[in-house]
Amino acid sequence: MMLKKFVLGGIAALVLAACGGSEGGSGASSAPAQSAVSGSLIERINNKGTVIVGTEGTYAPFTYHDKDGKLTGYDVEVTRAVADKLGIKVEFKETRWDSMMAGLKAGRFDVVANQVGLTSPERQATFDKSEPYSWSGAVLVVRKDSNIKSIDDIKGVKTAQSLTSNYGEKAKAAGAELVPVDGLAQSLTLIEQKRADATLNDELAVLDYLKNKPDAGVKIVWSAPADEKVGSGLIVNKGNDEALAKFSTAINELKADGTLKKLGEQFFGKDISVK
Repeated sequence: MMLKKFVLGGIAALVLAACGGSEGGSGASSAPAQSAVSGSLIERINNKGTVIVGTEGTYAPFTYHDKDGKLTGYDVEVTRAVADKLGIKVEFKETRWDSMMAGLKAGRFDVVANQVGLTSPERQATFDKSEPYSWSGAVLVVRKDSNIKSIDDIKGVKTAQSLTSNYGEKAKAAGAELVPVDGLAQSLTLIEQKRADATLNDELAVLDYLKNKPDAGVKIVWSAPADEKVGSGLIVNKGNDEALAKFSTAINELKADGTLKKLGEQFFGKDISVK
């Protein structure tokens, strides 16, 4: 799920998949950029206008609908906070992940807020990213009574992994004995059942799981170093440097005033805006 968002084009599982929404089925378009909105992005920001934001609305806890039907989530609330800083309005357009970046390129919206890391060269050639508002990387999860302390300890250890993910490859490279699973929840269940001893997985996905299941019998014992983490931010088409700078300034101000820390704790139980 989450990996697909961060990797943006390599891995079909978790750090760059969810779907659904009003613009989801439209796919790529030959329409010129800004076809759905009037005036350039920076003009609308400077004139305190409305910015159109593409997001899924089905990818909790980043972008989803709460029990009352309100669109919310970490990325959504960060975007609203950025808009408040800039004195602009935002209009969210929900769209499927597989057509979201094509929709941005075609100008159906100005910005994407959906845990995008822009790690692939193809994406980097087309889009630009603001200052990151979240960071994530690999974490090692074990039972609470385990003696495993780091990734160096999983050689020969049963490690529950999706075989198609980069985390599975990382575990294999560390010498782990892989136990195939379909996803994170199954990995953690097998650990609690003592059918596996560990899993390498995405930090934000694990934090979300532990926040929703505080009595789970697992714990994080190791995190990837800062230089291996991937940052996600607001994504725009290239050629919007001035607007992107304003978004980045607002995000830095939200870090400084504690807003991002508060939102991270609300949705994950931890500040995820710092490495």
